Amino acid sequence: MEAREIRAMATEEIQHRLDEAQEEFFNLRFQWSTRQLTDTNRLTQVKRDIARLKTILRERELA
Repeated sequence: MEAREIRAMATEEIQHRLDEAQEEFFNLRFQWSTRQLTDTNRLTQVKRDIARLKTILRERELA
C-alpha cells in the first residue's frame, strides 16, 4: 500500500485498515514464533504499512 493510496482514503477507512493491519501483524508474529510462518517478508511489509497508516493519521491530526 502506497502513501498516495492512503491519502485518498477517508480517515475512518484509514483507521479501519490500521486495525486490520495490527491484527494481521499480531497473527504473523504468533505464526513466526511457532515456526509456522513461511513468508517472513510479510512481517516487514505489514509493519511498514502500519507505520504509513499511523503517519498519515497523525498528519491529518496536525492539519
